[in-house]
Amino acid sequence: MSQKASCSTKPNISGPDQAYKSHLPKSASFGLKLEHCQDILTTNPDLDWFEVHPENYMGEGGPSHHYLTKIREKYQLSLHGVGLSIGGAQMPSSQHLLRLKQLLERYQPASFSEHLAWSSHEMGYFNDLLPLPLTQETCNTVCEHIDHVQSTLGWQMLLENPSTYVAFEGPQMDEIDFLNEIATRTGCGLLLDVNNVYVSCTNHERNPENYIKNFPHTHVGEIHLGGHAPDEDDLGNPLLIDAHDRQVIDEVWALYEQAIAIGGPKPTLVEWDNDVPDWPVLLKEAKLAQDIIKQQRAAA
Repeated sequence: MSQKASCSTKPNISGPDQAYKSHLPKSASFGLKLEHCQDILTTNPDLDWFEVHPENYMGEGGPSHHYLTKIREKYQLSLHGVGLSIGGAQMPSSQHLLRLKQLLERYQPASFSEHLAWSSHEMGYFNDLLPLPLTQETCNTVCEHIDHVQSTLGWQMLLENPSTYVAFEGPQMDEIDFLNEIATRTGCGLLLDVNNVYVSCTNHERNPENYIKNFPHTHVGEIHLGGHAPDEDDLGNPLLIDAHDRQVIDEVWALYEQAIAIGGPKPTLVEWDNDVPDWPVLLKEAKLAQDIIKQQRAAA
């Protein structure tokens, strides 16, 4: 590893139907938390990059920017947004885009991503990433929003597959076809969240191995892993919650190995956003992902 912060190449917007070219190192890391910054700066772990939620850095100063500036001097960054509401009925907020553009210009991250979800309507904001009906009309709306975001920011984005707990009635597009059409039409890349695949497929009684097999891996610029919480619905059926509060389970690791075998090594992030442990625990999870990347490279 150890490319560190030397690369500040701005991801350009590629044309329709082109493979996404990632500017992140094809190595594993974990999400940066403020409580871990001092330890990381002191110990200099052998990682290439960290990922942060830009919404946590939209103020102008304070400890968050102090530490992120120091981290950026040593490591590359990826910004993973949760607030653009790409799938909402309205165009993404111009104020949010302005603050986001300022962050992109300030920290020059190697990647920027968002979720296939909606979280706002008119003046209302919801503390969740809500699912979309997978229709052609929705697909057209999402493409329009992504075109606007990429044009406004001057930055190519990645779009993450969702974790879902309910399904819409009526004719729906296949989720993989939906994502592939968006990437093809807009030139955005895709962020393959393997834990989301496992969660959604379990909740809707689908085959996660087939999902990984059929995913358009040429568009993938980053992979996410994470832990989920087992629960059950009102009928007693299994229901998984994308909680990001524990270790990655064996079944998700197996799906990750499948994805890497098909699409090759990708920048890989372990998400742990709730009940966050000490950073050596996160470092151990990232090492597990890095070991899989090394094994795939050796077998290629």
